[in-house]
Amino acid sequence: MAASETVLRLPLGSLSPSSHLSSSFLTSTPLLSFKPSSSRKRRGLKFTTNSMARGNTFHSFKGKNTRCKCQRNDVEEDIRSTLLPSDGLKSDLDEMPLPVNGSLSSNGNAQSAAGTNSIEDEAWDLLRQSIVYYCGSPIGTIAANDPNSTSVLNYDQVFIRDFITSGIAFLLKGEYDIVRNFILYTLQLQSWEKTMDCHSPGQGLMPASFKVKTVPLDGDDSMTEEVLDPDFGEAAIGRVAPVDSGLWWIILLRAYGKCTGDVSVQERVDVQTGIKMILKLCLADGFDMFPTLLVTDGSCMIDRRMGIHGHPLEIQALFYSALVCAREMLTPEDGSADLIRALNNRLVALSFHIREYYWLDMKKINEIYRYQTEEYSYDAVNKFNIYPDQIPSWLVDFMPNRGGYLIGNLQPAHMDFRFFSLGNLWSIVSSLATNDQSHAILDFVEAKWAELVADMPFKICYPAMEGEEWRIITGSDPKNTPWSYHNGGSWPTLLWQLTVASIKMGRPEIAEKAVELAERRIALDKWPEYYDTKRARFIGKQARLYQTWSIAGYLVAKLLLANPSAAKFLTSEEDSDLRNAFSCMISANPRRTRGRKKTQQPFIV
Repeated sequence: MAASETVLRLPLGSLSPSSHLSSSFLTSTPLLSFKPSSSRKRRGLKFTTNSMARGNTFHSFKGKNTRCKCQRNDVEEDIRSTLLPSDGLKSDLDEMPLPVNGSLSSNGNAQSAAGTNSIEDEAWDLLRQSIVYYCGSPIGTIAANDPNSTSVLNYDQVFIRDFITSGIAFLLKGEYDIVRNFILYTLQLQSWEKTMDCHSPGQGLMPASFKVKTVPLDGDDSMTEEVLDPDFGEAAIGRVAPVDSGLWWIILLRAYGKCTGDVSVQERVDVQTGIKMILKLCLADGFDMFPTLLVTDGSCMIDRRMGIHGHPLEIQALFYSALVCAREMLTPEDGSADLIRALNNRLVALSFHIREYYWLDMKKINEIYRYQTEEYSYDAVNKFNIYPDQIPSWLVDFMPNRGGYLIGNLQPAHMDFRFFSLGNLWSIVSSLATNDQSHAILDFVEAKWAELVADMPFKICYPAMEGEEWRIITGSDPKNTPWSYHNGGSWPTLLWQLTVASIKMGRPEIAEKAVELAERRIALDKWPEYYDTKRARFIGKQARLYQTWSIAGYLVAKLLLANPSAAKFLTSEEDSDLRNAFSCMISANPRRTRGRKKTQQPFIV
């Protein structure tokens, strides 16, 4: 067995109809022991029971014996009996064929027994077909379930960032178990030792994706066992570690608690430890002078070379959101005081930095146009030495008189003036942007509807890089050609972020207009991953069909528009302490920050 795999091995036996593996396993988790596997030199945790002999059982709190049989090829009925009849899934399971990971139907079509009555019915059928099971329990959804694709690559895996959309759809539908399972199982993967070319990254890194594999049972070729095989970036294209995975995990954990009212998950010792590991990784001291998170290119949704290395807005918005969510969920204890203090101080500095230096509107463009350069002064206006000639010609005519947005990146002598949708929308959702800035971003979206939405929402970034700029920055990437994929492509999954942001600002009509536009063709086009061309006229040249987060993004948007109050599970409001600290930073003299370091009180206690 590969060293990169972990095993949940359960004793031989059948599962009684009155007991279901998912709930039994989760309630019995404290009784499970974790022992290092002698056959895995590099890493790996083996889930074992208190008795290693096959045929014995592990016990739930209720005292019932619960056993799960390792899968044989001829035990369809036994596996069917182990499926979790959770909430909305319960009534459908009797009519479903044996679940195979990523496909509950052999032909990949969305037709149910009663027929598809609407786009939403079809979407729910497709989403449930994408569910991945681990020892009978739903654990996530695969990235895409295109029956006509000849090259699977890694689209048959459960991606952390992709499942967030699916998880929110299930939460809003009242189907909580799959989200709970996902949170707890991915947490176990976090603690692994990750190594590539003899180097190990810091503790706390979440995998980009994982896959459920069925392998022969050691010592018994007639039996099989399921293993989780994660990818932390060592197998990814470009070998880039996923910075956003841990941030999204914290955001989903908070959404689970808000939506279900069940805070027992986030209060678990192992979950609290997982949160702290992510925070310590992100808050670690470094050489950077900025409060923003420094990352490499391709470390987020834009996972290929697109010139976003440095301090991309998407990562900063997720970073801020994760810090806010973590502050809500961390339990007060003596060992957490320093971490919470560092978290609070970072929140203040990060919000000031983004609001002050990333904001762009017509007034700010004119200010940059008149910048003096080479200023050596503590009170310099042009703090990052931005040269006015960097202002691209397209921006002058593109920026409307009303509205604005947060730029894509900021580094010394460099501003990325492109509009990145996810970063701007999540800045609204998380309150990283001020109230006025949030409304201005939506004003900008409305003013530039023809460019950002056109025939299919929503442009991942605008504008696309072309010509020599495209060749130099992307390395002539054939997938990121102009107005395709991450280089100006249109991604339907962004519908749900647009919807949350619009509802939060009391402007749901923006999302309603976008959803209505998407409904005209997204189902007819078989739920593509992305669209190409300036106006999103074509299905992406390499887009996968039946892309799960395109399906889930549409469903989340519909559910939120039907019940706008549910958006509060995903949004954050800026508290008064943070707002007061931000005001103090604006009025502070920069010269006062220099000199001998004194003991300072944290901004927020």
